[in-house]
Amino acid sequence: MSTLPTIDFGKMDGLVPGIVQDARTGEVLMLGFLNETSYAKTRESGFVTFWSRTRQKLWMKGETSGNRLRIVSASTDCDNDALLFRVEVEGDGLVCHEGTVSCFTKPIAVAPQPQGAIVGDPGAKAEVNRG
Repeated sequence: MSTLPTIDFGKMDGLVPGIVQDARTGEVLMLGFLNETSYAKTRESGFVTFWSRTRQKLWMKGETSGNRLRIVSASTDCDNDALLFRVEVEGDGLVCHEGTVSCFTKPIAVAPQPQGAIVGDPGAKAEVNRG
């Protein structure tokens, strides 16, 4: 059995972002925040539980709507300060409180770049931050 990574709750006032992705389609459904307690509850229950920053309490997504997020797999990023939950959505599948499958429904205009264009100084070497 492998050792679980230690999640770094120290960088954002005790919170880490939790990205929720549909396990079947790969679509990003939502982003929420977890503290140590909600992370433990998530791991124990198998359903994503967030920390509500506005209500200052634990919040199991879908608890009242029936659209709970059952975890298929979970992972952390290379810095152990962000979580990714691949889920199956129970209920009617509408994750967002606005009645949509995904919370990411509002397009933002960005300047188009020619295909293959390198943004910035083409002569500059890329620097890799190793922590």
